[in-house]
Amino acid sequence: MSIASIQKVRIAAAHDGAAELIVSIVYENGAVSEITLDGHAGALLMESCAAHDPEDLVGQPWTVVKQALTAAYNRYNK
Repeated sequence: MSIASIQKVRIAAAHDGAAELIVSIVYENGAVSEITLDGHAGALLMESCAAHDPEDLVGQPWTVVKQALTAAYNRYNK
């Protein structure tokens, strides 16, 4: 069984001008969805994958995105 993975990553500006990562996830059936990560979540994702550039994230499993989003959200619940 294969797992969904990061297909493409691009940098975009949020409404306040801060950088965000737009991550495209490709699923086993070929479907693609995009997930927006704010600066904090994006930094956590880059760090957890030891990525130096957004392109370094391509091929990583979708679970690393989920973990970054969870950690970014939970920073407010401490």
